[in-house]
Amino acid sequence: MTRKIDGVLTAIVTPFDARGDFDPEAMREQIRRQLAAGNGVFCGGTNGEFFVLNEQEKLALTQTCVDEVNGSAPVVAHIGEISTRDTVRLGKQVAALGVDAVSVITPYFIPLTQDELIGHYLQVADALETPIFLYNIPARTGNTLQPETVRRLAQHPNIIGIKDSAGSYDSLRGFLHAAEGIPGFEVLNGPDSLIHQGFVDGCSACISGLANVAPAEINAIWRRFQAGDIDGSRLAQENVTGLRCELYSVAFSPAAVKKALTLLGYVVGESRYAVCFDADDERRIRQILDTYLR
Repeated sequence: MTRKIDGVLTAIVTPFDARGDFDPEAMREQIRRQLAAGNGVFCGGTNGEFFVLNEQEKLALTQTCVDEVNGSAPVVAHIGEISTRDTVRLGKQVAALGVDAVSVITPYFIPLTQDELIGHYLQVADALETPIFLYNIPARTGNTLQPETVRRLAQHPNIIGIKDSAGSYDSLRGFLHAAEGIPGFEVLNGPDSLIHQGFVDGCSACISGLANVAPAEINAIWRRFQAGDIDGSRLAQENVTGLRCELYSVAFSPAAVKKALTLLGYVVGESRYAVCFDADDERRIRQILDTYLR
């Protein structure tokens, strides 16, 4: 039986130690923070810096998440690679670790037609037994899943939903419309600015990068919505939106999220890709955190 993926799943960062290696103990600490706030875990995604991790690191971080969560909350792991073959190979290994579902980004770098994307996803879905979420983030991949494509893919029994991180309400609304009348096919909201609206319109869950920094504040949007406090949920969203806008004006995620965590006193290391913060950047981030979290 497929576990329902709902509420808040944090697109959790991948901590690195002083040598730049994966730090499982630091990751366990971050997982415990999320569980304490009522959040599940989405690992190995954009905020987890999958694009600079090797295969063994991806497996190690997923195993760490599964072990630490220990069935107490959903764990979804990202497995998308450029090639179908590599996606299937990684997917089979990740699935064996006991995740509740996997997420598959569109192949990136090479532009693909909608038919080619369909062929890619069907091959992956046929090869895996673990439920699959499509993952749409065109700004990072150059490939966009169209709603009609998603509706076709939703007919596959092992494709159970889509994570939309296109960043616009029009995109999210298009996928919600495409999912209408398809039992068991869910839409997961990616942008932190649309969490509340996504729940109002029918999203089952959000995948939040900002929840690394503000786990309780993000969860409050869901918790209040579930309790029927729609105005309270909207107000919680407004606070989070302010934090998001100001933090990402300094630098974008995941680097900004990791720097904020470091300034909050957590040891998560630096991002592996080329990004730097000067003293003014750090001072601005401290001020933002003081304004919204303290």
